Amino acid sequence: MIRRIFQNIRRQDWTAVIVELVVVILGVFIGVQVSNWNADLETDRKAALFTSRLKADLREEAWGYEVQVGYYEQVLRNAVAAEDVLAGRARLSDEALLIAAYRATQYNAYIRRRATYDELTSTGDIGLIRDTALRELAMHTYTADVFNEIIVNGRTSEFRIAFRKAIPRDVQTMLNEHCGDHIVPIGDYAGIEQVLDYPCTTTLPAAAITSSIAILRADPNFAAELRLRIADLGTDLGNLTWYYKDDLRDRLRALAKEAP
Repeated sequence: MIRRIFQNIRRQDWTAVIVELVVVILGVFIGVQVSNWNADLETDRKAALFTSRLKADLREEAWGYEVQVGYYEQVLRNAVAAEDVLAGRARLSDEALLIAAYRATQYNAYIRRRATYDELTSTGDIGLIRDTALRELAMHTYTADVFNEIIVNGRTSEFRIAFRKAIPRDVQTMLNEHCGDHIVPIGDYAGIEQVLDYPCTTTLPAAAITSSIAILRADPNFAAELRLRIADLGTDLGNLTWYYKDDLRDRLRALAKEAP
């Protein structure tokens, strides 16, 4: 094509030169347009794929959020029940008190579903999520400190540390096996109600239960540490159910109700 253009120039065939140039320009233009069109199609395909994946992740996060609320409400109930007994305001059997005290030590470090968000942010492709509300919800969900704070508060609580140090290892093993956390399938909202607070028996000998309760009753620090645990749980649950209600929990709930 270029050779013909120069040949036409030497012959001073300007009409042919113009025709050849128009053909070249149109070819380049069409090639660029086709390339741009293909690039746009690929971008649209990736945007749709990542949007679908991110919504699926956030629906699981919505369920995980409700797990955290339900779980820590159950931990709180057990902490209150145990503190009431140790403070002399209520009565429970020794086994029931031991179970309640054990469950007051528990915390739930559930696995976050954040692979899509991390991929988008690490590659700088978060802009592929064109739904502004969805993008903002993801950013808020995966950067909120409340989830890490709850785990840290549970793992480092004074009552948990004191209980785990004082109560015999074999007693704790039986408590964990028979009265510990239930595994709830992802998406099972009904199962959340009994993830921790379900009927159980320790199967421990009466002497082991009695000696463990004697340890709890002998040290007044246990009741004080339970009160601190109760206060911390109240703060954590307040954050989950009130502080983050409008811009996080309710929006996750709304997304979870959408069809996949």
